[in-house]
Amino acid sequence: MSNPFIVRKAAVLGAGVMGAQIAAHLINANIETLLFELSAESGNPDANVLKAIGKLKKQEPAPLSVIGRANFIEPANYEQHLEKLGDCDLVIEAIAEQLELKSELYEKIAPYLNNQAILVSNTSGLPINQLATAVPEALRSRFCGVHFFNPPRYMYLVELIPSEYSDQSALDMLESFLVTSLGKGVVRAKDTPNFLANRVGVFSMLAAMHHARQFGLEFDLVDKLTGTLIGRPKSATFRTADLVGLDVLMHVVQTMRYGLEKDPWHLYYALPDWLQRLVDQGALGQKSSKGIYQKQGKDIHVLHPDTDTYQLAQSEVDGEVEALLKQKDPVARFAALHDHPHPQAQFLWAIHRDLFHYCAVHLESIAHNARDLDLAIRWGFGWQRGPFELWQAAGWNTVTDWIEADSAAGKAMAKTPLPAWVRAVGQGAVPGVHSPKGSYAPVTDSLQPRSQLPVYRRQPFPDRLVGEEVVYGETILETDALRMWHTGDRIAIVSFKTKKHTIDNLVLQGMQQVIAEAERHFHALVIWQTEPPFSLGANLQKATEKPKVEAPQTPPAPPSTFDQFVRKFKKSAQSTILQAARSLDMADRLMAGKLAEVEMMIAHFQQISQQLRYSIIPTVAAVDNMALGGGCEFVMHCDRAVATMETYIGLVEAGVGLLPAGGGCKEFALRAARNAVDGDPFLYLKHYFQTVAMAQLAKSAEHAKALYYLKPADVIVMNRLELLHVAKAQALALAEAGYRPPLRPREIVVAGATGAATIKSNMVNLLEGGFISEHDYLIGSKIAHVMCGGDIVAGSRVDEEWLLKLERAAFIELLATEKTQDRIAHTLKTGKPLRN
Repeated sequence: MSNPFIVRKAAVLGAGVMGAQIAAHLINANIETLLFELSAESGNPDANVLKAIGKLKKQEPAPLSVIGRANFIEPANYEQHLEKLGDCDLVIEAIAEQLELKSELYEKIAPYLNNQAILVSNTSGLPINQLATAVPEALRSRFCGVHFFNPPRYMYLVELIPSEYSDQSALDMLESFLVTSLGKGVVRAKDTPNFLANRVGVFSMLAAMHHARQFGLEFDLVDKLTGTLIGRPKSATFRTADLVGLDVLMHVVQTMRYGLEKDPWHLYYALPDWLQRLVDQGALGQKSSKGIYQKQGKDIHVLHPDTDTYQLAQSEVDGEVEALLKQKDPVARFAALHDHPHPQAQFLWAIHRDLFHYCAVHLESIAHNARDLDLAIRWGFGWQRGPFELWQAAGWNTVTDWIEADSAAGKAMAKTPLPAWVRAVGQGAVPGVHSPKGSYAPVTDSLQPRSQLPVYRRQPFPDRLVGEEVVYGETILETDALRMWHTGDRIAIVSFKTKKHTIDNLVLQGMQQVIAEAERHFHALVIWQTEPPFSLGANLQKATEKPKVEAPQTPPAPPSTFDQFVRKFKKSAQSTILQAARSLDMADRLMAGKLAEVEMMIAHFQQISQQLRYSIIPTVAAVDNMALGGGCEFVMHCDRAVATMETYIGLVEAGVGLLPAGGGCKEFALRAARNAVDGDPFLYLKHYFQTVAMAQLAKSAEHAKALYYLKPADVIVMNRLELLHVAKAQALALAEAGYRPPLRPREIVVAGATGAATIKSNMVNLLEGGFISEHDYLIGSKIAHVMCGGDIVAGSRVDEEWLLKLERAAFIELLATEKTQDRIAHTLKTGKPLRN
């Protein structure tokens, strides 16, 4: 494996839940993958592994970027196919967490591995050094632990755990592969029980459980307190336990209990009686439909641990406590928590105090530096800020005083004093463990900079920690709505400043300036946002606002993680429609009768889309997270799109009673004509119509290609932090190739009235069968009218402006209808789509 970024072929040993999903993610990354499982006792020897592959097609959230990728996983069994391991550069063992079973497997496969293959164990807690001794000596230098978090496709964190025998160059190659090819955030963990993220994350859950009983708080109240209000996922504490599986949680806790007997917080590792009872009953959480929570009818009930009964989950956070948690200043927020007498506030201070104390005492033994610990928790548990970041943001020295005072007063369980370095780092120019020079490393008693591996040069703006500085290049021009900048080369970058990067008149006017400036002085233009999403589309609420120029300022830093958000977003089609409605919040304009102003904005939007298409320099959209409605249309009009795999793209306007009018319908009509060449464009238009009329949202960047939101030449990257690097490389490649804009099509063959009539006749059947409403039929008819070129003869030839005029007219006609207005208003009010 001379190239550190390439694994030509991989094998996964074990087709259980994790093994099969790891294989799926390897296939998502275009890596040939063998998936091994025990032979079936009868019939087809591969029946067991084939069953596991079949399950991948049905799982939610989907482990595969598109379902068809399952067909590329090569099934294998240990009795017939071990010789195939000789072609593999990477072998990932993912069988049951039992040392004896793993040892037997290593002995069995070792003779078949080539002398450069890397063998890793996907273990969540078994000692890596102990596992390494079970590996044949000749293989030990190429063995280590790699802990994928579940689900492997979506969770950004991977822990890389070396053994004492691991070769440094092999570890570097593996880390580079994990970062670029699989799109992961890698943290090198030490070989301690449960490694790093689970060690700290599970401790935080146990501390919350302990103090919940101490302060007499119901489990559902604890979840409301320890979720989004304090910058953690909505699943918080007890819901997270249900999601993970109570049996899995119990296994992790027992690993800490038996492996950390001298830990000052060892009493926290004693399993609560109620948890043991639930596991004994088979109430394991979400996978068994009963755990700490249980759905009864439409209501959610929560366990009352004293009576082992379930009661309606209806606890509420105290108003004063909620208000203090919403303070933006972390110093004021933590001071209020510390001082407020309410049990809910004291509970929150107690769990943070224990967490900070725990991390400080154990940092040297579990992590190489404070950065690794914080990023592991952000990436693995979905927190907005890691423990040390929270401590530092709240005022390092003040919080240190509070921790020591509580310990001296007997309020804290652990009497172990804070390490001396805690006071020392409080005396720095930036009080705390993170600074522009690096993060504190206790072993060397120094600030350790970020990894210098070449792979990280592909991340111009990595996830920023509290105390670190970030400057997004040199400003070229800036308005209230956007900022144009560069990083010292000839590639201009534009980033939106609007909420969720919606596109309003200010953005459009700014983009006109940006394109003109880029054409005068730069070789290419890249649209890239400093944080997700790419854009939730047009915001017509501000259709007539005028721009005003302000002094340049540094845009906000990228967020820590959005994996938890992605997982929830993919499960809810309703959220897609809600975002579409919010991005089209125009009720005030409708009431004021300003449809003409809206139409002017739509015309301006179309103009900018066309300028992106026909600019004399290449335009590249760097897309991450979501590109809805107008955001999708911008992407479709750029010369090239570079998208992260976890990008969800769609023209979703039909969901709120409208149609795409920023060039989206025109673009699909144009593509149908190009597909047809000398044939009938209607054959291709049928698929495009369905995509638009059903407001189909791509569930991955690869799915977006299948829906034709992305073009075949568009590029998919696995790691979101490499997006800008790859987008700039694509822009430069186009420029270096002597870029010329595409010629404007003068004759676009359209399906005409005949094509629209065919589509409408199919919709009539759906209408009469009760599958769509009359308003659905109207929306579909308008979309068909535009995409087929209007009321003209099939085979007629039109230009782009003809189609753009049809878009504008149809959009305004739908917008003026009472039922579309009702749909928008209802979705904004309830978060749910309206069927009317």
